[in-house]
Amino acid sequence: MAAELSQSVQNVFESGHFVLGTHVADFEKAFAAYCGSDYCIGVANGTDALELALKGVGVTPGQNVVVCANAAMYGTSAILACEANPVFVDADLHSATLYPEALKALLDSSREPVAAIIVTHLYGRLADMVRISELAMQHGIKIIEDCAQAHGARDANSKVAGSFGHAATFSFYPTKNLGAIGDGGAVVTSDKSVAERIRMLRQYGWDKKYRNLLPGGRNSRLDELQAAFLCRLLPRLEQWNAQRRDIANRYSRQIKHPDILVPAVAGSEYVAHLYVINSPRRDALQKHLASCGVNTDIHYPVPDYRQPMFAGKYDGIQLPNTEKLCDTCLTLPCFPELADDEIQRVIDACNQF
Repeated sequence: MAAELSQSVQNVFESGHFVLGTHVADFEKAFAAYCGSDYCIGVANGTDALELALKGVGVTPGQNVVVCANAAMYGTSAILACEANPVFVDADLHSATLYPEALKALLDSSREPVAAIIVTHLYGRLADMVRISELAMQHGIKIIEDCAQAHGARDANSKVAGSFGHAATFSFYPTKNLGAIGDGGAVVTSDKSVAERIRMLRQYGWDKKYRNLLPGGRNSRLDELQAAFLCRLLPRLEQWNAQRRDIANRYSRQIKHPDILVPAVAGSEYVAHLYVINSPRRDALQKHLASCGVNTDIHYPVPDYRQPMFAGKYDGIQLPNTEKLCDTCLTLPCFPELADDEIQRVIDACNQF
């Protein structure tokens, strides 16, 4: 692979074109097809992708956008960048994704209209898009899928993450299932008008050079080098996802401890970007695993509405599932390069807790 990536670097340098050239165009075409969408717009990173997708579907300042609160502020930050209002909804206790019944309760009781919903396929697991889409359609609400952790996840009908909503966003940060060697992102959509708006918004709002047609534009472009690497790596994504899923399912089958709740064994709806367990004794478990040479992390410890930047603005909000997930979640190592003995060491360490 190193030789192929080196060749990609050489190809970019020899082209003399470093921004919005043929490599970006080639990747946009290939990734749109992979996601089952008509259009892909490469942007600078996943957070910009969320902001531009919201603006692309017509979200304006002051409007309400629903978002889960257990995913580290990425969606909430994009909402705030649009000068819109985040409306927090609870997560499903088992999948950690948006809980459809909580969404239904919120929409049925809300006195103010909701313009859009950000649905995050957290940890690489598809949210319940059938039920969420039904609710959104009933209320005339746009859906933005946040697929930053879910490249290639698909439902039982082989419908791929990114093809359910009005627009979907991806990150290509190096640790993602499909990662570049720096920041990068994309928006995919099958709505031509949305695609055209986002193409303008990623470059100052220009409809042609030096003519700003749309407000809210920015300089957010996927560069040629990242696109060249992504073109090389995309054909390997399915294999990497399968390796991640195999590791995750092995953990779920073999970790057996009364204080450790593991995710259910999964199929193609889960691409195992992160393998997250839950434990009421999380801090003690994390210390034990560290003593066994097992690195862990916490994704994610603070609900969005409890972030200090809000200075108590949302103190009245209580989302019990979200708060329980944030208090008990712990991430175990899960990536394609894990060796068999390393996987077994993680399993044994958990079972010895």
